[in-house]
Amino acid sequence: MNSNQYGTNERPVLVVDFGAQYAQLIARRVREARVYSEIVPHTMSVEKMLEKDPAAIILSGGPSSVYAEGAPNVDPSLFEAGVPVLGICYGFQVMAASLGGKVGRTGTREYGHTETKVSEGSCLFANTPLEQSVWMSHGDAVQAGPEGFTVTASTDQTPVAAFENRERKLFGLQWHPEVKHSAYGQSALENFLYEGAGLKPTWTPGNIIDEQVEQIRRQVGDKQVICALSGGVDSSVAAALVHKAVGDQLTCFFIDHGLLRAGEREQVERDYAATMGIKVVTIDESERFLNALAGLTEPEAKRKAIGREFIRSFEAAQREMIAQAGADGKDIEFLVQGTLYPDVVESGGGEGTANIKSHHNVGGLPDDLSFSLVEPLRELFKDEVRMIGRELGVPEKIVARQPFPGPGLGIRIIGEVTFDRLETLRAADLIVREELTKAGLDEEIWQCPVVLLADVRSVGVQGDGRTYGHPIVLRPVSSEDAMTADWTRLPYDILAKISNRITNSVPDVNRVVLDVTSKPPATIEWE
Repeated sequence: MNSNQYGTNERPVLVVDFGAQYAQLIARRVREARVYSEIVPHTMSVEKMLEKDPAAIILSGGPSSVYAEGAPNVDPSLFEAGVPVLGICYGFQVMAASLGGKVGRTGTREYGHTETKVSEGSCLFANTPLEQSVWMSHGDAVQAGPEGFTVTASTDQTPVAAFENRERKLFGLQWHPEVKHSAYGQSALENFLYEGAGLKPTWTPGNIIDEQVEQIRRQVGDKQVICALSGGVDSSVAAALVHKAVGDQLTCFFIDHGLLRAGEREQVERDYAATMGIKVVTIDESERFLNALAGLTEPEAKRKAIGREFIRSFEAAQREMIAQAGADGKDIEFLVQGTLYPDVVESGGGEGTANIKSHHNVGGLPDDLSFSLVEPLRELFKDEVRMIGRELGVPEKIVARQPFPGPGLGIRIIGEVTFDRLETLRAADLIVREELTKAGLDEEIWQCPVVLLADVRSVGVQGDGRTYGHPIVLRPVSSEDAMTADWTRLPYDILAKISNRITNSVPDVNRVVLDVTSKPPATIEWE
């Protein structure tokens, strides 16, 4: 069996990213079909792609025109390699142009919901209606399909909206099946995977656990392992996986970096240490982190400082373990992290991938890292991690916990991080969490970052006097995987109650504002 870069034995479906805002979403939809997927940049050579032994390849959309100078392209030899290929939007046009079809500007554009007619007996549209509402986003179109291809869908503006050559296992469609606005989009993807490519839905939680346990045992052997435990779902599930693999060779360290929310440390010690049967050691390193953050205001600098000090804290824990046990230092060389696939993607974790922000556990790691990393969740999205956690028996209160970033409140203070500013933000954050829980909204919200604009002041009036205080930003969002998100429409009375409590009881805050931006264009966290 193939063993890819993440240790799973599944042959990957490669999603070739042409700069699409939805490349990650395509990969997720493939995973939802229980087929393993990876994202690769369009700059990767066909030779390198084929070295991964792909089960199939999907060409993503993108903002370019295939006939424009310097437009992203793909070596036509890809289509002669015998690997099933699906082109989506720009990828569809690249496929058509590479195989001798014609692509040009339509003179009109199709954006949003579009009514489409599909052909009976086509592979991609089997067992779906002949008339469908799909999500279009294009100004160019395939004007003539390549020789040997059958046109399988059309719209009023786009006569060639999909085509296929079953014998060569090549398929394409102009719209975006990965977005939920395309009514039968998931069916089209699954028809490509199951019928067009002949794949089986074997990417299941049980298989993932078995593969990762085997990989961890092979990597760690009889060595001791340290786990960076935050108490969140990612690190908790990573710890549970490693504990299943190596048992008492694992010691979890919960680092109190002083950037936690009110009651966070006590909650982790109560909910995790007391229920999972895994050794957990709490270390107070708040002074170390505050000193490292002094004077820093630039987001990337703060993230990297926090990532560096996490490693320094674990190195200190490693030395203490060695001193206490009298062990050979080489016996404690592994560090477990709850790194997820979105962390890797956003940190520029691949050739040609843009660095959106350096996650502390990826791009924020120091160059002189002395640990070998164990990252059993590195190829998974958040919802997949939750499935794994439930399969492993991790308590629901941990599995269902709203995400909280590893850098904590350090990236929710816009400006320098100081003790006083942390206390201000902690107080506001606690009010928000209390009111959302009281209103029964916790399960409707993916997470609600509370942000202190420490470098911004505004004039207010409190107690009949003038104030010059800081704004607090509420950022409630809904998401499936953190790759895309929308702001959550909270009831006005809840917002009013939160605002009143914060401005009445948190010193130096005289204004509460609501962030109503989706992702993209914004990220979930402000920094």
